[in-house]
Amino acid sequence: MRKAYKYRLFPTDAQRQALDAQLGEACRLYNAALQERRDAYWRGGVSLTYYDQANQLKAIRAEGTCDLANFSACQDVLRRVDKTFKAFFRRVKHGQKAGYPRFKPRRRFDSYTFPSYGDGCRLTQARLYLQGVGHVKVKLHRPVEGDIKTVTVKRQAGKWFVCFSVEYGADGVSASKSCVGIDVGLTVFATLSTGETIANPRHYRKAQARLRIAQRRVARRKRRGHNRRKAVLLLQKAHVHVQNQRADFQHKTARRLVNTYGVIAVEDLNIKGLASGMLAQAVNDAGWSAFINKLDYKAAEAGVQVVKVNPRGTSQTCLCGAEVRKTLSQRWHQCAQCGLSASRDHVSAQLILRQGLCRLGST
Repeated sequence: MRKAYKYRLFPTDAQRQALDAQLGEACRLYNAALQERRDAYWRGGVSLTYYDQANQLKAIRAEGTCDLANFSACQDVLRRVDKTFKAFFRRVKHGQKAGYPRFKPRRRFDSYTFPSYGDGCRLTQARLYLQGVGHVKVKLHRPVEGDIKTVTVKRQAGKWFVCFSVEYGADGVSASKSCVGIDVGLTVFATLSTGETIANPRHYRKAQARLRIAQRRVARRKRRGHNRRKAVLLLQKAHVHVQNQRADFQHKTARRLVNTYGVIAVEDLNIKGLASGMLAQAVNDAGWSAFINKLDYKAAEAGVQVVKVNPRGTSQTCLCGAEVRKTLSQRWHQCAQCGLSASRDHVSAQLILRQGLCRLGST
């Protein structure tokens, strides 16, 4: 299995300038590779591949036109371009909104990767060696468990971070035999089949006043001015604060569920589709997709089974099997056939658990 550890970096002023320079060179290489692909296609009808461009790297570096210190990091930038074009052609093939790859401005190119640990990067106690930068102080607030495969240096809201992608074996076995079904929602974040509800913190909605002020400050500054850059940084910090709040809530909620239950049944929702309609802001604020991803990997580590079931009919069916049609505004379940009267979300969670156990062959 793979997972990532993220740590804060504390570079000196000289190291910060070197990191900015490395990002600038990575951005320049990315844009040059993108331009080369465009020119090759429009002039000669040739579609370049990653290998066509990677074979030119030695000559480019020998000429001194690319100053990105690590050779493997240059290859990773070209892989990023290749992945972007493959995603573009996939969207075209499926009739989706294509979105042709665009050039990236230097201030929006915020990360570069060392694809092989030990090649230009090495972690030694509280220092991280980066080729072309030096030994940077890193805050290891928890140990890195597993074999480090890749190292990504990232700039976020004026701060620097390092992300270690590690490979590890998940051999845990859950001691709990209890099962639970989870119905996610907007009124409450989640309702469990046990009847417990988890409140929706609505971090983005609570921060909207602060975000509105920060966005207004950016809009009033002169473009390409120093004061505008400072205002953008404040806006980025406000958004990052909301992201951190949401991630903290999701981590703690997922950990509590994994520690309590041995089998967890959840809906296999089309969250991307739900997040594109009139409820888009509320769905994105809840962050169901990120929560389920966290639940998946924590459960895999602990030996807990997560079962994803088809959500069709879970909100329109009674426990007795009768169909009980309800609109979105009707939050109470009342079955005319068996007389069951309960919260709509609670009944849905019980149905989700029942379907999950059926998929496991438990019932």
